Amino acid sequence: MDMTRFADATPDYQEVLYQVRDWVAQITLNREKAYNAYSTQALVELAHAFRRASFDDRVAVIVFTGAGSRAFCTGGDVKEYAASYTSRPRDYWKYMVLFGGYIESILNTGKPVVARLNGMAVGGGNESQLACDLSVMAEHATIKQVGTSVGSVAAGGATQWLPVFVGDRRARYMLMTNRPVPAYQALEWGLVNQVVPSVKKDGAFVERATPEQIELAHAGKDGYSIDLSRLDEAVQALCAELIEKFPECMRYTKQQVNFWKDLAWHQTIGHARDWLSIHYASWEPLEGMGAFVEKRPVDFMKLRHLAAEGRSSEFRWGPYQQRCPHCGAADLPSGFAFCGQCGRPLAEGASA
Repeated sequence: MDMTRFADATPDYQEVLYQVRDWVAQITLNREKAYNAYSTQALVELAHAFRRASFDDRVAVIVFTGAGSRAFCTGGDVKEYAASYTSRPRDYWKYMVLFGGYIESILNTGKPVVARLNGMAVGGGNESQLACDLSVMAEHATIKQVGTSVGSVAAGGATQWLPVFVGDRRARYMLMTNRPVPAYQALEWGLVNQVVPSVKKDGAFVERATPEQIELAHAGKDGYSIDLSRLDEAVQALCAELIEKFPECMRYTKQQVNFWKDLAWHQTIGHARDWLSIHYASWEPLEGMGAFVEKRPVDFMKLRHLAAEGRSSEFRWGPYQQRCPHCGAADLPSGFAFCGQCGRPLAEGASA
């Protein structure tokens, strides 16, 4: 089959694994060491992989998952954000174009997409699984949003779709507190379709594992371990059901059910793309993402105190209001004591 008539030539994927077997395409975000956070390159590859599966008549169902057992996806790579986008906010707009294309590649596959939640789905990882049609979750996994803790806004699907999935109050709870939602709570709230055991003790599955048991399983201590075999069985069984349906009816069913997703998404994503790119020039993402990279607590209260005192909480060194009396350089930050161009004191009469 010549797929190049409908899609680009198959790239040499660096951060994605792609496999087709028995009518199922499995797309795996392969950045386990980064907890399957997607990079800019990964977004390009993921969009291509979903488009490739969409156009392949040998594929009836798409399974989306992450490598390993710690994370399904933890959203955007904060280290990349801090290194690349807080210094060039205009490039974050371009990044968001790629992200939007990736999310829409899931929405527009014309085929059912099953999220296999092999671990935590955080930030854009939850938005990714919300974009999918169905979701099966391992018991040790959790779901949460983190935007307001790292200097961003979860406007890449979460602000749009969480009210549809879980209702207004629960959506606000997740978006504003950033508390994790454990597996069975996610099932009760309608975030996922099914939860399966994934914690073992001495080789036997534990039903309704406690948070303490899950931590021991992650650490591989005291006979506890993570086993994804039941997750794979559940996903395989669901795929088998979906394969035995008419493809055109399935495609149009998905298109019809997408109405509320499409409406919320297309009414807001362009605005979100622009606001987020502009916001990346402010202090909040610099502090939030810098703290993440430096592995230190975020100083939320510093910015609150600055605003309460009438000082700038938007600009790290204050608004651009000063002019150098010596060289005439303009628009210098109000917090500067010396000119950034000539190095001389900004206050008249001050000594160097």
